[in-house]
Amino acid sequence: MKASLRYAVTGSVALGAIILALWAFLDPAGRRGILLAAAIALPVQVAAFAVLVLCRTRYRRFLAVWAGGTLVRMAIVIAVAVLLVRSHVVGAVATLLALAGFFFLLLLLEPLYLRLEPAETVEAR
Repeated sequence: MKASLRYAVTGSVALGAIILALWAFLDPAGRRGILLAAAIALPVQVAAFAVLVLCRTRYRRFLAVWAGGTLVRMAIVIAVAVLLVRSHVVGAVATLLALAGFFFLLLLLEPLYLRLEPAETVEAR
């Protein structure tokens, strides 16, 4: 199985387990919020991870993609925060906490599935 697919499956299971564990402690607005956060975080992380896998043999490109992915995640959290605050959504706090937490958890899973393969020659550029 490809690394991206294994990462997506593991991430889905992890998020599902967290959502199930929190479900009983949340009100309906909080439940909708963590489902929304998972629906945003998982595809973004899987896409970012797939790009990292494609660039893993070129170290400079890998670092650029990694840094760019970090900026994209931060921009998404900020954009979601602005949208939720402006629209006065009930459960905004749960959504934002879950979104940041899900991004962090999925980021921690990346090294388990990302194996850097040494290139035959090192790029000097």
